[in-house]
Amino acid sequence: MKPNSTELEILKLLWKKEPRAAREIHDAIEAEFAWSYSSTRKTLERMSEKGLLKTGELGNKKTFTAEVKKVPTLAAYAQDFAKSVLELDGPLPVAMFADSRLIEAEELDELETLLDELSNKEQE
Repeated sequence: MKPNSTELEILKLLWKKEPRAAREIHDAIEAEFAWSYSSTRKTLERMSEKGLLKTGELGNKKTFTAEVKKVPTLAAYAQDFAKSVLELDGPLPVAMFADSRLIEAEELDELETLLDELSNKEQE
């Protein structure tokens, strides 16, 4: 399942540091989304129901971790963007991700493989 843009922002936070409590997540995204804490909690609940997040407990706080992997999720987003927006048929060059603050250098090979696979599936 491909997360929507709001869900992706939450996942990006979690991929950088997890687990996180709902309050930590809310504090990090509040300015960008301009919504209430209850909206953040509801979004986290829905993401858990969809299988995007896993819930846990740390003391008396409910915590969240990403249930979807970073590189496959980002590869699907990138390939979808390349096809639907840029109208590219082939795989994206992995070099365009080299300066990403989200993707580690050791993840580039996996990303390149996934982009190739996604491109090949679309051409079949």
